[in-house]
This record gives sequence, C-alpha cells and structure tokens, in this order.
Amino acid sequence: MTRPQLTRKLLVEAPQRVSDGAGGFSETFVPLGEIWAEVKTRGAGREGDTASRLQLTITVRAAPQGAPSRPGVGMRFRDGARVYDIEAVTESDPSGRYLTCFAVEEVGA
Repeated sequence: MTRPQLTRKLLVEAPQRVSDGAGGFSETFVPLGEIWAEVKTRGAGREGDTASRLQLTITVRAAPQGAPSRPGVGMRFRDGARVYDIEAVTESDPSGRYLTCFAVEEVGA
C-alpha cells in the first residue's frame, strides 16, 4: 500500500439530539475536532431530479474501535461549505495505521 497524502484538513462532526421545547427533538451536528485526510472521488450518481451524489473515499489516520476520535457511520466531515456524510468505515491496511471512510456529498439543487 502506498502511503496516503493527508493534505486536507477536515472538521469531524457528530449528530446530537437537541430538545425542541415542545417534547420532541431536532438533530444537529456538533464539531468534534479537525483531522488531516486524503480525499478521492470514486464515482457519482443521480438521486431524484434535484441532486447528484458524489461518492468519495476519505483516508485518515486510524483510531481504535470505540475511541471518540474514530470517525463512524452517521458522522460527517466538513470542508468549508462542503459536507461529506460517512456511510462506512474500515481499516485500509493490514497494520491498522489508516482508516478508509466511504462518504457521499449531495451536489446541486
């Protein structure tokens, strides 16, 4: 495996439920911290008539299972105004030094 080029600084965000004051809740995302990553496009697809889904492979340094610093499904990365929703995470090398996050970005309106 060639060493990934971790040249993009991304913000890691996790979902959090917030009371709406009427007995229900809404979901918002809270920042957990910044992480260096390699971002590569792996394809695109259409979703309905209004948006396209850009499929991405995002490689980051590994963190142990259960660690708060480990990206997970349901979390997202933010790169300025761009948002990458994480769909799956796996170790990308046998030594466990890096994680591969499969993510999507909604593009268009």
